[in-house]
Amino acid sequence: MEVYGPWTRRSDSAEERAAVVIRAAVVAAVGLALVIGPELARGRPGVVWTIVAGTALYAAALLVTEWAERPLPVRPAVLTVIDGLLVLVACGLTGGADSIFVAVLPLIAIAMSLRAGPVVGRLGALGVGLGFTVACVVGSDADVPPAERLLTGAWWSGFLVAAAVLVGVLARMLERQLVVAAESRARAVAEHEKLVSERELRARLVAAQRARLDGVRVVLHEFRTPVASLTALTADLAAGKLSPSAADSAIRLLAEHAVHLRDMLEGLADLAVRDGSPLGRVTDRPVVLAELAEAVLDAAAVAPARRRITVEPAGAVVRCDPQRLRRVLTNLAENAARHSGDAPVELALSHVDGILTAQVRDRGPGLPPGQEGVVTSKGVAIGERRGTAGLGLWIVEALVGAMNGELELRPRAGGGLVAHLTLPLDPA
Repeated sequence: MEVYGPWTRRSDSAEERAAVVIRAAVVAAVGLALVIGPELARGRPGVVWTIVAGTALYAAALLVTEWAERPLPVRPAVLTVIDGLLVLVACGLTGGADSIFVAVLPLIAIAMSLRAGPVVGRLGALGVGLGFTVACVVGSDADVPPAERLLTGAWWSGFLVAAAVLVGVLARMLERQLVVAAESRARAVAEHEKLVSERELRARLVAAQRARLDGVRVVLHEFRTPVASLTALTADLAAGKLSPSAADSAIRLLAEHAVHLRDMLEGLADLAVRDGSPLGRVTDRPVVLAELAEAVLDAAAVAPARRRITVEPAGAVVRCDPQRLRRVLTNLAENAARHSGDAPVELALSHVDGILTAQVRDRGPGLPPGQEGVVTSKGVAIGERRGTAGLGLWIVEALVGAMNGELELRPRAGGGLVAHLTLPLDPA
């Protein structure tokens, strides 16, 4: 209900609409009964038909108002009181105890009980019963004994009160059922939310477990190259196979590998604390691109004779996370060296307007058509030599995404593959 004023309210309920329809139907039924049996008017056809006509207009006005969804003229409870007074007047004018309008009295008692509550409804039903008793005493035919008039009034008074009591009991039972239904729905909603929460928790646990497994795979993949290089270099140094200049280069490379392994271990320690991505944490610092290119090709075990390095502008220095960038470029260079036989591996680095562009070019077999976006998926490897379970390019793409960069694998004119990387970086 939407209240429009102290004495008006708009009815949006099906119950009020039903009450309006019942009111109109009762008036129509009484009119039909008077047409079929004019004697029911008890010798006052003019008065009775005036009451019926006025009531019909009143019911029609309420019906139109309700259907048009306009404010009712008065509160529904006041309409019930008006209905009761009209019925009592009609009873008094049409024979009192023998009036046909007495059949409408139970509807009045029921409406009062539903609209005003059980206590007021019972008092209202008693009031209607007493009013009908007065109508019986005053309006009954002369041949009806006074005792019979009082008895009829008393009987209907008791009946109306009993009807109001029964309606109140039924209304309370319905309210209890509605409360039980509401509580059941609330429990069902709570159970559903609990189930959804448990499902989300299981999903998070599964995702965390997968992240841990991915972290183990990344560790195995990323530690393989520097450990293999360290093993070979230390073996050569221990055997005294290297010249002094080569030994100095080997020692420098050992130091670089040690720093790289330290950075990866720090990333893993950060991962253990945060239980986050297996890609490690960001530690930005100035990086000389020419030195980075040499370190990448050293880590990828590309022989000096096969290296082609281009850096623009010469002596460029950028600020970035060297661990992540080196891991990306090393993986790309390893793939290029693995698939291009003895052909050169070209690494071009360029930093212009805050954008680092890196290209790793080879003369290998390239990629089958349509596989450019597939090979970066986890566990996917193409070709006869599949590396470490197809993790290299998946790690590269994950690292590039974490650095807000873009990676494209393009076919190279004349055969081979170009890995084109762009990263937004700041100058050092």
